[in-house]
Amino acid sequence: MTISRILLSGTAALALLGTSACVTDPNTGEKKISRTAIGTGLGGTLGYLLGGAIGGDTGRIIGAGIGGSAGAVLGKQYDDQIKELKEQTAGSGVDVEEVGNQDAILVRLPDGVTFATGSAAINPGFLDTLNSVAETLIKYPNSLIDVYGFTDTTGSPATNQRLSEQRAQAVADYLAARGVARSRMATQGFGEQYDYLRVKTGDNISEALNRRVEIKIIPVSQADVSAARGN
Repeated sequence: MTISRILLSGTAALALLGTSACVTDPNTGEKKISRTAIGTGLGGTLGYLLGGAIGGDTGRIIGAGIGGSAGAVLGKQYDDQIKELKEQTAGSGVDVEEVGNQDAILVRLPDGVTFATGSAAINPGFLDTLNSVAETLIKYPNSLIDVYGFTDTTGSPATNQRLSEQRAQAVADYLAARGVARSRMATQGFGEQYDYLRVKTGDNISEALNRRVEIKIIPVSQADVSAARGN
């Protein structure tokens, strides 16, 4: 985790897409557009992703009892973890991408498949994918985990803000139930902010792509631990 992280101000990408390359809603059988098919790498354009850990990392590192990893080991673990996440979530619609220069790993859960409109209940058909994510988080314990929730613009801004917080909390709670240390995780809701992508089909703009949760995995080095402890 580098000390100087640049916080970029960014806007969402605008894309015109067809309906090829889809994932299937496990509840309704409806086809949803898969972002994986249109390429990753857009996450780095959104400013909040390159900021530090929610609430700062010092107290969280100490509270989570993270030991940290040596620099060379941390780099290999980063590469191994991102590779495993991509393999384990292949075909699910999940995007896995690097943030910064090995500053973090972003796991973007598929919009419109993870949650229904107006709901913070995780679709049962998506739980196997979350189980795979939880396994890698447990396997690589030297990291902090930020969970971000987002909504589309259906409903009032205040309602959507609460819903985004509930979605982030629901995913964090599920990961904790699967054995991921709750002390490693923090959650934040962004409501309608930070559209990831909008899809235009005919005269309609779909905002399903904004019903999402993002899991940001922030590696912790031995140097980070020493700094947090004031050594």
